[in-house]
Amino acid sequence: MSNSQQTLNEKKYNKLIVVLSIVIPVAVAALFGIKIDVELPVFLPPIYASVNALTAVVLVFAFVAIQKKNIKLHERLMKFAIALSLVFLVMYIAYHMTSDSTKFGGEGFSKYVYYFILITHIILSIAVIPFVLITYVRAITNNIEKHKKIAKITFPLWLYVAITGVVVYLMISPYY
Repeated sequence: MSNSQQTLNEKKYNKLIVVLSIVIPVAVAALFGIKIDVELPVFLPPIYASVNALTAVVLVFAFVAIQKKNIKLHERLMKFAIALSLVFLVMYIAYHMTSDSTKFGGEGFSKYVYYFILITHIILSIAVIPFVLITYVRAITNNIEKHKKIAKITFPLWLYVAITGVVVYLMISPYY
């Protein structure tokens, strides 16, 4: 496939990428303001923290797979990581629509560490959305050189978001 054909194929997805990159964070923020008086049958934070941990592990395995030139395994693992992120998002929204936010109870230095991790996690979880989508589109449109370039940015961002999601949960878990 020629570069111009790859670019044309990517452009088909650009509007969707822009829309999703805006709609997802706005929807999450809006849904935070909606409270449903329903008690969930399970306590979701440890479950979605585990999903984040699994996402981080899958991302590392996908990285190793591509380093070993195992493209099919890399592709399957990346699709699984995207699916896990969607599962996380659904559970995260469900929890925050049915429960009050938990305040961090730590003091001193731990409070600063917690808020630094939380704020960077939130900002990068929003920023990583278009990176993941663009990286994925470049892979499915077979624009591998551009895929590799952006994946070098996407991978550490996504991994940071997945790991810090677990860290935030571990730091706030005593206060639930």
